[in-house]
Amino acid sequence: MNMVDISRKRYTTKHYDKSKKIPADQIEALCTILQNSPSSVNTQPWHFVIVGSDAGRDKILPAIPDFNHPRVQDSSHTVVMCVRDNIDEAYMQHLVDQEDKDGRFQTAEDKQRQSEALHFFVNVKSPTPKDQYEWMCKQVYIALGNLLFAAAGMGIDSTAIEGFDSAKIDEILGLKEKGLKSVVVATLGYRAENDSNAKRPKSRLPQDEIFTFL
Repeated sequence: MNMVDISRKRYTTKHYDKSKKIPADQIEALCTILQNSPSSVNTQPWHFVIVGSDAGRDKILPAIPDFNHPRVQDSSHTVVMCVRDNIDEAYMQHLVDQEDKDGRFQTAEDKQRQSEALHFFVNVKSPTPKDQYEWMCKQVYIALGNLLFAAAGMGIDSTAIEGFDSAKIDEILGLKEKGLKSVVVATLGYRAENDSNAKRPKSRLPQDEIFTFL
């Protein structure tokens, strides 16, 4: 299946087949895809909690509204996608040191230039803590898009969920103590036979309405 076909066939799953589980090697592949997701100036301001056990699902259910319980209970895995509390000086140094470790710089001057660029963009995007939080959330949604599309390419169904109690899930998972905050949840698995959304045609605005070519 090519990428255009994937985009046409992927949809939001409403009902999962609880008996079908995603193989461990495919979960590992999806984790690698999340790890490799792009972010502004490579800030990677995220953390992903992978819930793949019944105990884990039961643990987070109190933070999920009743209408979304089936998505979490019956799917194979749930991913809680989080942002950091902030991008501070220590974290920026950590990022640049990791890039250095990974061989991205040929000279000390290259490393210094990257550090300066990182500081510049973080400062531009962070005039207030709220601005920085919103900027970090945008990076997480890039990762979410990668996850949903990659999963579809692997024959795995998915659902993006914003209908949850972020404060409650933060409390349950102890995220505040870890300097994290939940942003969005995604469930992964395989559609049930009675998933009515699978039978509905995809609906999108026409291209002549959403594209301008110059």
